[in-house]
Amino acid sequence: MSQTESPLRVVHTVCSHDCPDSCAVLVSVDAGGRAQKIAGDPSHAVTRGFLCGKVARYLDRVYSPDRLLYPMRRRAGVAKGPLPAGREAESFERIFWDEALDTIAERLAAIAKQHGPESILPYSYAGTIGVLGYGSMDRRFFHRLGASQLDRTICATAGGDAFLSVYGRKLGTDTEQFHRARLIIAWGANIHGNSVHLWPQIEEARRAGARLIVIDPYQTRTAKLADWHIAIHPGTDAALALGMMHVIFAEGLEDRAYIDQHTIGAKELAIRAGEYTPERVAALTGMTADEVRALAREYATTKPAAIRLNYGIQRSEHGGTAARAVCMLPLITGAWKHLGGGVQLSTSGAFRFNAQALERPDLMYSSPLGRVARVVNMSRLGHALTELSDPPVKAFFVYNSNPAAIAPNQNAVLRGMARPDLFTVVHEQFWTDTADYADVVLPATTFLEHTDIQGAYGHYHVQLSDQAIAPIGEARSNVWLFGQLGQRIGFTEACFRDTEQDMLTQVLSDEKHETHPQMHGITLDQLRTQHSVRLRWAGEPEAPFQPFADGGFGTPSGKGELFSAALAEQGLDPLPSFKPAKESRHTADRAYPLEFLPRKADNYMNSTFANVASHQKMESAHTGRLEIHPDDAAHRGIQEGDAVDVFNDRGRIRLVAQIHTGVPAGVVASRLNWNKLSPNGTNVNQLTSERLTDIGRGPTFYSTLVEVARASHVG
Repeated sequence: MSQTESPLRVVHTVCSHDCPDSCAVLVSVDAGGRAQKIAGDPSHAVTRGFLCGKVARYLDRVYSPDRLLYPMRRRAGVAKGPLPAGREAESFERIFWDEALDTIAERLAAIAKQHGPESILPYSYAGTIGVLGYGSMDRRFFHRLGASQLDRTICATAGGDAFLSVYGRKLGTDTEQFHRARLIIAWGANIHGNSVHLWPQIEEARRAGARLIVIDPYQTRTAKLADWHIAIHPGTDAALALGMMHVIFAEGLEDRAYIDQHTIGAKELAIRAGEYTPERVAALTGMTADEVRALAREYATTKPAAIRLNYGIQRSEHGGTAARAVCMLPLITGAWKHLGGGVQLSTSGAFRFNAQALERPDLMYSSPLGRVARVVNMSRLGHALTELSDPPVKAFFVYNSNPAAIAPNQNAVLRGMARPDLFTVVHEQFWTDTADYADVVLPATTFLEHTDIQGAYGHYHVQLSDQAIAPIGEARSNVWLFGQLGQRIGFTEACFRDTEQDMLTQVLSDEKHETHPQMHGITLDQLRTQHSVRLRWAGEPEAPFQPFADGGFGTPSGKGELFSAALAEQGLDPLPSFKPAKESRHTADRAYPLEFLPRKADNYMNSTFANVASHQKMESAHTGRLEIHPDDAAHRGIQEGDAVDVFNDRGRIRLVAQIHTGVPAGVVASRLNWNKLSPNGTNVNQLTSERLTDIGRGPTFYSTLVEVARASHVG
């Protein structure tokens, strides 16, 4: 070997964790097949050669000594429930894959025969957002089985459905054009923490004179770096957006030509916005009336102006309406006409993979039901496991998720998962809180250990993720697992023998390319050669893609819908308005006067990475802490470092007080963690409810009221 020849081969992969950036990742693998280095691809237009702090240490996760390596079965007589961290395997025994697959297939078949196939409930979300890993062979299996369908609402449906009600297509301002904006509003978006590859664009814009405004009740990393942080009261985003509209319409700052050509309902919206004077909005949001006016004027008169809207805004009871109101602003000002202007919530609607071929919903008609199965909302898992009937849930199959930690109304969820008559299978990489409740635990691959294809919800590049290393231990991918189960249970359809390579071909073979030309001509061979391919927008590269600059809406009217007849038909208000949540400062009583923000940790990805030592070290200053304003702490006799109980009618958690002004008075905050890694074996979801959002039937994590007391003062 010459001195210049590297002993490492470089494999192109894609980070499949639930993040808008979908980073292109280069994995350096030695001759023995072990990954030695992981880095961002410098040739990728968005990744630009760097990774976030979470994924930069990804090999700590892949090669963790705590990885689940083999199929495991609960030992006879061991009750379901929390297990001591590091000693979980003592309650399980190792079995071979053949025995695991046969056991699962036999139990599921027996349960389906006795209780009906809808008594089987799959539960998954975005532990991987690779197209195959997120939803492919698993959907085929559960469709053919006749299992209950899962309404996957836990993250994005309120905001996503709200955006679609206005635009009809889930597109947004191109991340690669944000540097052209001269005003950027991060609305409920912690860009520096959760979409870090947009940050260089913002820095470039600021060097050219742009301002960054952050609207968020909490002082996030991004808020600390902003030119203006507006800490509104939780759940009052719709009021602020309507107040901005009030000023824009009253002062003639709207783009009348764009409105007349590309929208419907502006007259009705202007009348509604007229109700939201700056003085009224100030009283609702905690701002001053002058601040409302200043924000509206700056937004309407700065060209280009871009809004980065994130999903935090829609996790309150009226979060769908709030998202609708905010995403209407660029329609009113014509911000879409200016390159770098508009709004970005998600770009996922641009990726028109062939879901019909991949998921095969037609297989439901070949199931014992012979029809479409019932739908269970994952945001009401506690209800599903403890109260659902006709039939009750008798089998629970979890993959790509950790519901024991992340689902709301945790007491009900855990009570349901602890049922001795519930057969539970968990496909995982580690001994999560959920795995503690399993009858059978199966080892899962990381994105380095299987092949997949991926779009993004923060840019416009299709990417192929090659397998970089052999699976650790006996870990297996979702595609392999559910294909094997389909065959074991006796399904004769050829689709259950498809390989990952077969499915990669299927996912790109879409007859709809005539209506979605941006996918036309993107082939698997091209991806194998280039690894990443930008969607084929008309006019590029000469004219950069500008969604909605000249129309292109997918709504029933073909225009941006400021008034939604479709929502009216559902019995919802066709115009945005502000309504206080049932649990908010506007409805608080003396028992629970504080608004609670159960935040995601900056250094974890939802509950992923929470058990990895290097990530725990980055997050350690916040672990087990309750952030509380000095005024609220003084009123309760609480000092820095005191043990405190945070409680409401649903539950109680014990934390350590961290006093500072990063949260406004009347608001307290704490971060999501695994239960078993939390002080009392419980986490923030002890306190959240199963109440659903107004649009999209999503969770309402941020509409939660609590009280806080020094632990020694609570009996």
